[in-house]
Amino acid sequence: MSVMQRALALIYPDQCILCGELVERPGALCAACWRDTDFLTGHCCDHCAIPLAGSGDGNADLCDDCLSFERPWLKGRAVFSYSGAGRRLVLGLKHADRTDLAKPSAMWMARAGHELLADGTVIVPVPTHWRRLVQRRYNQAAELARELSKTTGLQFCPDALVRTRKTRIQDGMTIEQRFANVKGAITFNPRRKSDIQGCSVCVIDDVMTSGATLSAATEALYDAGADQVFVLALARVIKTP
Repeated sequence: MSVMQRALALIYPDQCILCGELVERPGALCAACWRDTDFLTGHCCDHCAIPLAGSGDGNADLCDDCLSFERPWLKGRAVFSYSGAGRRLVLGLKHADRTDLAKPSAMWMARAGHELLADGTVIVPVPTHWRRLVQRRYNQAAELARELSKTTGLQFCPDALVRTRKTRIQDGMTIEQRFANVKGAITFNPRRKSDIQGCSVCVIDDVMTSGATLSAATEALYDAGADQVFVLALARVIKTP
C-alpha cells in the first residue's frame, strides 16, 4: 500500500456496505451483517437453488416444485436467501440507488455460480421495460451482470433480451398469476441473435421467486438459438412452512 493509500485509509476507513461499521477491506460486510446474511452454501436444488436436506451425492437433486414442473434452464444458483441482511442489500440495490452494491454482489455471484460460468459463456441480464427504466434510471439485473462480466472476464450482452410490455409488480401473486403476468413479455433482440446463437448463456437477476421471469427469459434465449441456458440470482425467496 502506498503512502497516499495509507493516508486515505486513515481519513476514509473502509465501512460495511450495509451498516457503515468499520471493516478490514472495501466492499465487505461487518461481522453482524455477515451473520444476518443467509448464504446458500449447502446442498441445494440443482434447478432453483432452494436448500435441500442432506449433503447430496453428486447427482442432480431437485426440490418438490422442480419435480412437479420442468424448468426450461439447465441449472440455477443463488447467493443468499431473500431475508435478513440479504434482503436489505437487494432492496438497497433495487430501490435506493445503491449501484455500488453490484460489485461486491457480483463477486459472491461468481463464487456461487462458478460451475455455470465456463469459458465462452455469455452473461445476459433479465430486461426491464423502458418505462420502468426511466423511473428507476437503471436496471439492477444489468448492474449485477456488468460487474459479473468484469469479475469473470466473460462476455456481457446487456440488450440480448427485450421487455416488450410493462408487467405488473408480482408481489402477492400466486405462481400461476406470475407466469401469466410475464407470458409473452420478454423476447430476444434480433440484432443480438448472432451473439447468442449456439452459445452457453447465463441469465442474471436480483431475486428468484417462482422462476416465472427467468423462465420467460430462458425461453426467449432458446428462441434466439442459445445452446444451453443457466440462471444465477443474487437472492432466492424461500417459502417458510
